[in-house]
Amino acid sequence: MNFTAADHQAMAQALQLAERGLWTTSPNPRVGCALVAPSGAIVGTGWHERAGEPHAEIHALRAAGERARNATAYVTLEPCNHFGRTPPCTEALIAAGVSRVVAAMTDPNPLVSGQGLARLQAAGIETACGLMENAARELNIGFISRLVRGRPWLRLKAAASLDGKTALNNGLSQWITGPDARQDGHRWRARACAILTGSGTVRADNPQLSVREVDTPRQPLRVIVDSRLATPPTARILSGGGPVLIAGAVAEAAKIAALEAAGAAVAILPNAAGQVDLPQLLAELARRGINEIHAEAGPKLNGALLEAGLVDELLLYLAPCLIGDQASGLFNLPQLDNLDGKRPLQIRDIRQIGPDIRLLARVLPVA
Repeated sequence: MNFTAADHQAMAQALQLAERGLWTTSPNPRVGCALVAPSGAIVGTGWHERAGEPHAEIHALRAAGERARNATAYVTLEPCNHFGRTPPCTEALIAAGVSRVVAAMTDPNPLVSGQGLARLQAAGIETACGLMENAARELNIGFISRLVRGRPWLRLKAAASLDGKTALNNGLSQWITGPDARQDGHRWRARACAILTGSGTVRADNPQLSVREVDTPRQPLRVIVDSRLATPPTARILSGGGPVLIAGAVAEAAKIAALEAAGAAVAILPNAAGQVDLPQLLAELARRGINEIHAEAGPKLNGALLEAGLVDELLLYLAPCLIGDQASGLFNLPQLDNLDGKRPLQIRDIRQIGPDIRLLARVLPVA
């Protein structure tokens, strides 16, 4: 379908509206809506803010009132056609008398995809789909991953020197990168539904792993991969800042009771090797409504996640310094005999954050 410049402009505004829910909509998608009258004037806008609250279309329709009649609704995700926590948006659009609905993308849930647009068409409303779809998919990449793949989108964050070192051999790592990069990293934490780390990082650094450098209305779930349930009940990560889930591989009642008394939930998910089953953990997090995972861990867990094919994206902050080859690296990975086994990446974005470089890269399948 051919879309006009006015269509693109209206959908761009809907996408900007959707971004306002970047930190708040979980487990729901980030959705924006702009209502445009036949004259070309925008008569109503809205975005989804929190699960259980009205969807973007409802906010836009309320803002427009009677002006919604014969308007075109530009929405970043196909309107829902089912009762959940809120009534279906399709019925509200039909009742308001809109004449056309343009969606950036269909609902990624295979069970409902296309049904919202079909309901609108049956009511005599003109529909179109696919306008600025790539931008809409990127905005909800975790939501799509959870519904289509059954696991969240995993973004692995690390800070390193230019020679790829994350800490000295004595464990010192604070701070390789500067304050601007650290604040930027907290923005990425804030958009995630869960922050993932390993028990080794908890014991060595005693981090909080909460969002602190930016204002946020919620704290993500913090998840510790801890096969032996060695996390001390006194660890700072358990002392506030949001919920904590500890994934273990041994069902030791005393340790579980101590961790639960400290405020953590515990899930026992062993694999055949007696370690935490990482694919099973991600499936469990998907069942809990987790769309995006922000991993901040050491080279051992980083390597295990990469080896298991669970890392979708790398968020690397590189400082303009050199530490030396005896320091800790980014990933513990098996040694390669030839370069055919190298792990390809697709660079998505490179920019300077203060004195540091931020690199965003997608992990591609090994050829």
